[in-house]
Amino acid sequence: MAKEKKLVEQITSMDEDFAQWYTDVVKKAELMDYSSVKGCMILRPYGYAIWENIQKDLDARFKKTGHENVYMPMFIPESLLTKEKDHVEGFAPECAWVTFGGENKLSERLAVRPTSETLFCEHFRNVIHSYRDLPKLYNQWCSVVRWEKTTRPFLRTSEFLWQEGHTMHETREEAEAETLQMLKVYEDFYLEALAIPAITGQKTDKEKFAGAEATYTIEPMMHNGVALQGGTSHFFGDGFAKAFDITFAARDNTVKHPYQTSWGVSTRSIGAIIMTHGDDNGLILPPTVAPIQVVIIPIAQHKEGVLDKANEIRDRLADTLRVKLDDSDQSTGWKFSQYEMKGVPVRLEIGPKDMENNSCVLVSRVTREKKFVSLDNVEAEVAAMLKQVHDELVERARRNLAEKTHIATTMPELLDVAEHKPGYIKAMWCGDVACEDAIKEQTGGVKSRCIPFTEEKLSDTCVCCGKKAKHMVVWGRQY
Repeated sequence: MAKEKKLVEQITSMDEDFAQWYTDVVKKAELMDYSSVKGCMILRPYGYAIWENIQKDLDARFKKTGHENVYMPMFIPESLLTKEKDHVEGFAPECAWVTFGGENKLSERLAVRPTSETLFCEHFRNVIHSYRDLPKLYNQWCSVVRWEKTTRPFLRTSEFLWQEGHTMHETREEAEAETLQMLKVYEDFYLEALAIPAITGQKTDKEKFAGAEATYTIEPMMHNGVALQGGTSHFFGDGFAKAFDITFAARDNTVKHPYQTSWGVSTRSIGAIIMTHGDDNGLILPPTVAPIQVVIIPIAQHKEGVLDKANEIRDRLADTLRVKLDDSDQSTGWKFSQYEMKGVPVRLEIGPKDMENNSCVLVSRVTREKKFVSLDNVEAEVAAMLKQVHDELVERARRNLAEKTHIATTMPELLDVAEHKPGYIKAMWCGDVACEDAIKEQTGGVKSRCIPFTEEKLSDTCVCCGKKAKHMVVWGRQY
């Protein structure tokens, strides 16, 4: 047990230093490693397996809503990127540029894609001619590069993996419906797959995506009360279509511009899992995306029949679950700590005494409660505990969100909450960007997260200037 204790002590307590706790977890759980390129991380097998499970779940949801996967080039000619003024201004500071091909200087700089709207628009111009060609419902799985000044694994890296949906529609109403539909897909995914509830709503004009008419967002809260933008969905109107001269022959024989959307979720979602569910012993992974859903630990495995029985149980569970049997020569205590560290939702213990009773022990990663179950029903019992783990993670996250969401009706109240109470702040806003800027400046970084779809009338006046309020806004610090 000495090894087990030593292993756990290697993780900084989250209450002592949350940032260091996070770094300890991503490293010691073997999710990633640092590379020789500043801001670029190496996804190790366990971390990439989580992303593969995220990708599998989301991809099925996209296909269910009629979307197809495509792939665009990773390089964008500068002339193409600059066609939409607001868009290029938003991304120019983060662009990485290629100026040489081999030993020859390029006649035009190529941006390593920070996002792919312009590439999709160039393609849409070539393939959309008639209303019969619409809608175009495309999605791309790829990496993008944004030259970040300050980086942190999964949360903000210079290169990251993501999906970006890009669609074109015949009417404004269809495109607006698509934008909200995909935000709901993200909301359901976060809750059903990642066990993370979140606030959803519309970004203010100051915080919306470069080139968009409207940006909608999902904003989960981390354990420490800080927001993480979990995913966004953008309505572009016909601005990009006009800039790229994308037209189609309409049903009334006129020539029109289609309406466009885009939406995306990235490996930042892994950071959300870590910081929403983890504890001082390491990760706690939601069963849907856990690379190992149940680990089997044989007790006194040197004794006759134990490993045979453990293998038999593994084979029974492996038909429907991701199972690992650890029959290594490490101590039992080390194994317990190791798989707690890696966030495996359910641990199954089987030893000589259990075999005599035709039973095994199940242990929940969330509660650490032990449950003795009959081997006759082991498949159903494990499935039930996995559901219990998911439900308990959701409930804990909902409780954290509720406990760390505060109300402020005056600026002194908002400043006091911002200084002394981590979390979200609900407060009324007049709609003036000057007040948005003033709140951020006076609080040292509290920003508007979103205007939630369900607004509460907390008062009649803006929390900052006292003028008539237009919206209730959720404010908070962000990663």
